[in-house]
Amino acid sequence: MSSQQYASDGAPKTRIRDIVVRSAGAALVALEKLAGGFGTAVLALAVLLLVAVTAVTSLVGVGLLMAPAALRALHAVADRERDRLTRWGPELIGPGPAPTQLRPALADPTTRRELGWLATHGTLGLLLGLLGVFLPLVAVRDTAFPLLYPFAPEDANSTSIGIGVAHTWLDALAVVPLGLAWIAIIVGLGPGMARLQARPGRRLLSAGPDADLSLRVAELTATRAAALDAHATELRRIERSLHDGTQNRIVNVTVLLGAARRMVARDPAGADELLERAQSAAEGALAELRSVSRSILPPVLDDRGLEGALAGLAADCPVPCRVDVEATARCAASVEATAYFIVAEALTNIAKHSQARHATVTVRSHDGRLHLQIKDDGRGGADEAGGSGLTGMRRRIAAHDGNLTLTSPPGGPTTLEVDLPCGS
Repeated sequence: MSSQQYASDGAPKTRIRDIVVRSAGAALVALEKLAGGFGTAVLALAVLLLVAVTAVTSLVGVGLLMAPAALRALHAVADRERDRLTRWGPELIGPGPAPTQLRPALADPTTRRELGWLATHGTLGLLLGLLGVFLPLVAVRDTAFPLLYPFAPEDANSTSIGIGVAHTWLDALAVVPLGLAWIAIIVGLGPGMARLQARPGRRLLSAGPDADLSLRVAELTATRAAALDAHATELRRIERSLHDGTQNRIVNVTVLLGAARRMVARDPAGADELLERAQSAAEGALAELRSVSRSILPPVLDDRGLEGALAGLAADCPVPCRVDVEATARCAASVEATAYFIVAEALTNIAKHSQARHATVTVRSHDGRLHLQIKDDGRGGADEAGGSGLTGMRRRIAAHDGNLTLTSPPGGPTTLEVDLPCGS
């Protein structure tokens, strides 16, 4: 099913604007990834040269003494790249501790995979990272050249590629299309370049098929612990809601009914007033029970599906919110409930903290997985350690063996991406 639900009036202009904003945001994120990859690529190139020198000098014996240091540098830069890739996507779990002695390292598959990544990232990754740093500079330079023209030396090149000299304002303005072309290249090719730069790391630095299965056991143990912790936290919340809200209201109903029964003979008017209060308290208790039951598994998911449930959340959100759902089939009830609560918590955080003017919830289902993206144009700077509920979200997602990625640079925008298996 495919639909676009609007909590406020929509129009083609709004849709085009959203596409432009989304493309620009993706390009900026790609440039940030490429710049980060450029940093690790410089380190990779330095370690690659160190490994090459060590290999050559090993022929005369000196390199044998350098080998442990070179291997430690190799593992360190590989671990740094794993951390970088984990920040920008699914967690990259590496193999266990790699050897730092030459003989065990030569037979170690992890070290061989890291060497393959080192050669690729220190060359192709460095080139892509350099483009990620260079292209924004030349785009700004050429686009803004008419502003720089009065201060430029008389015989200076007017374009960043070293062609042409501007002698008039018309010559200076002619440089702007080149700047716009650089921007188009960044928007069109930037995300693909970032994926190409990250691909060798995700393929070679993860635990390979020959890695010890204890890594997967440890990961599943941590996931199970997170699931149990999330379940216990949810039970405590439900218990508090029932104890502090519903139970107190029911006790109040009992007290009022007892008092009304004793007063009915001598003061019928007073007893009638108490009965009215008891009825109000009973209605409040019923509302509390409904609220608690909805927090366990919202009935709207059964009645209207995930699309309708998220549209209801968007309609209740103080920040104008658009929901775009394309799901070919229903997921497991627990997965849809998790997606519902993640979106509810995210929209609550947006309304409370982001100062956003607009939010977008996008849901896609393909290859047996459910992908969520919640994005706002607020001030950014969301921090998982800041008590905004992100830790609870991550635990709830970990219970389904899913992934959560948060991108929230200062100044915005904030993008929360969630990936869940549909059938868990």
